[in-house]
Formats: sequence, C-alpha cells, structure tokens
Amino acid sequence: MLNSRQRATLRSLANGIDTIFQIGKDGIGEKLIKSVSDCIAVRELIKLRVLENSGYTAIEAAREIAEKIDAEVVAAIGSRFILYKPSKEKKIVI
Repeated sequence: MLNSRQRATLRSLANGIDTIFQIGKDGIGEKLIKSVSDCIAVRELIKLRVLENSGYTAIEAAREIAEKIDAEVVAAIGSRFILYKPSKEKKIVI
C-alpha cells in the first residue's frame, strides 16, 4: 500500500511518460490485461487512457486492472490513470 508521499513521487515521475494503452469499446479483456501485465513488469510505472466509448470511468478501469494484475492505482485524473507495480529489481525508488 502506497502512502501519500509515495503517490506524489510516482505522480511526478509519471508526468514524463507517455500513455501506453487505451481502453476503448472492447473494454478490459484478457488480451489487454496480459499486455498491461507484461508492460508493467518491465516499466513498473505506466499511464493508461480510457476512451469515451469504453463505458468505463478512469477510476473504474484503474481499479479493475490493478486488481487483476496486483498493482497499485497511483492516480486517476480525467480520462487517464497511472498504475504502479514494483519489479523484483526495484528500479524506481520511492
């Protein structure tokens, strides 16, 4: 569980990264979950976006994906959200 200082640090680090995945009309399927899981295992911190036609809000999508891949929701702002999952090598120091 992240505390507020850790979340703030991760949010500031996420400002410099691009949005990697978009959740569209297909919603959150197994293929998306697998791709996000593989990506977060390497990068630790990823940014995703929810499109208007998805039927999800950013926080709903963030919580569902985080639960399925055992990650932490750092923030959900507008249509974007940030997920964090520490890797075994622990690249990001928070």
